[in-house]
Amino acid sequence: MKKPTFISGPEAAALIKDDSTIATIGMTLVSASETILKAIENRFLETGSPHHLTLVHSCGQSDRDRGIQHFAHEGMLSRIIGGHWGLQPRMMELIAGNKIEAYCIPQGQFAQLYRSMAGGDPGKITKVGLGTFVDPRLEGGKMNELTKAAPDISDVITIDGEEYMRYRPIPLDYCIIRGTYVDEDGNLTTDEEAMSLEVLPAVMACKKFGGKVLAQAKYKVKSGTLHPKRVTVPGIFIDNVVMCPDPDTDHRQTHSFAFDPAYCGDIKVPNTESDALELTLRKVIGRRALMELTPDDVLNVGTGIPNDVVGPILNEEHVEDLVTLTVESGIYGGITLGGVDFGIAKNNFALLRHDDQFDYYNGAGVDVTYMGAGQADSAGNVNATRLGPTPTGAGGFIDITTNAKHVVFCSSFTAKGLKCSFDGNQLHIEQEGALIKFVNTVQQISYNGDIARRKGQLMHYVTERAVFELCPDGLMLTEIAPGIDLQTQILDLMEFKPLISPQLTEMNPAIFRTDGPFGLRDIINNKH
Repeated sequence: MKKPTFISGPEAAALIKDDSTIATIGMTLVSASETILKAIENRFLETGSPHHLTLVHSCGQSDRDRGIQHFAHEGMLSRIIGGHWGLQPRMMELIAGNKIEAYCIPQGQFAQLYRSMAGGDPGKITKVGLGTFVDPRLEGGKMNELTKAAPDISDVITIDGEEYMRYRPIPLDYCIIRGTYVDEDGNLTTDEEAMSLEVLPAVMACKKFGGKVLAQAKYKVKSGTLHPKRVTVPGIFIDNVVMCPDPDTDHRQTHSFAFDPAYCGDIKVPNTESDALELTLRKVIGRRALMELTPDDVLNVGTGIPNDVVGPILNEEHVEDLVTLTVESGIYGGITLGGVDFGIAKNNFALLRHDDQFDYYNGAGVDVTYMGAGQADSAGNVNATRLGPTPTGAGGFIDITTNAKHVVFCSSFTAKGLKCSFDGNQLHIEQEGALIKFVNTVQQISYNGDIARRKGQLMHYVTERAVFELCPDGLMLTEIAPGIDLQTQILDLMEFKPLISPQLTEMNPAIFRTDGPFGLRDIINNKH
């Protein structure tokens, strides 16, 4: 039986050839193979090799310092094909500075592209991406000027008279994965990982193209001691294994802690009062957004405001029995972490594989998705993927918003300096933001308002002072916060004049209360 060779990090790095294409599997710092990645970076810094690499990754894989930031060196990379770079400042600098070619593929399509590649399909065929910046008739997912002259990595095809995106296969030379236990035969589990990810599909895709699989593991055990149902990747598909010599540093469960059994489902822990959030602008937005829920809804939360506040508010309002929270990483239920720990939750009741989760999002579609946003225009187009020169990328945004039954964007009304206070169940603007978010033309189309209207998708855009709804004729203002002047604090701060509902109402004052729950449970139950 074929068995992998156990080697050190530097020995693994020495295997990487110049001009290779490397896939890395992880999300944020979860499942980052730090021992291997650091060794590859050190080899480049010492010798200049490996160079001119193509890096392939479905999710953002960094905590602003580690993860695939180790590849963020001019000369080391010539091309990156990824899903998101929001927590990778050095990588975004390379992209914005035209130092490397950069392509973006929606995260869910990327995770499933590995499956298509593994099976020898001609690519991932889907409607996800049509009419957005990844559509080759718009920008083709090309994230800088350098890439505009480069070949397309997707195209639009017609099947039975309907248009589809085709994300083309990407031949892989190496795939770098991480697991918890590995036995002497190389069989690998992911027991303590906080996400299941798309480890096996990526491995199979790499093998389809004759590539090598490098795995980092935390514990080595005797052959035959692992239950076969625990094995994520059979050892016959792994070429080399690197045992992590310092798990607390280089095999952390996530950015904030080395290991907590609550985040991989080994235990359930009591909720505490410390889980309740102080009242902030973000919490106000989250409270109003969650008023869109109805009983038995399955909801999704994206990065930014939604991930930071939705889970804690649901817990604080004691409505976990009325709705089900999910995250693109495969989480069902629980209390999510945010920021650099996006994608994990304690006390979840199920944790699916990453690519399987997107079968639900891309197929049936989630009932309600909560997403962050950077800009909106009068047609309802939304930009959440590029703000100024910063190319954050799509993540799961395009996948989830395309097929969700109801999309709720969560955003401050202005940005860059906005300060608010709350008194007497009213909103007070202490300092206005310098950056206008409601613009004539969004910088990049991440969500296509015209397509959404044609298929009758329900969409709301919720801010701390105003709520908009996408209507047949465009974006309509439907609610205004108590204490806010319509003309000077809303309309004068928009580049376009929105439609204004004849039934313009005041936002529920309860969302501005500073103590205790605001009554979400009754709001949801009253929709029976």
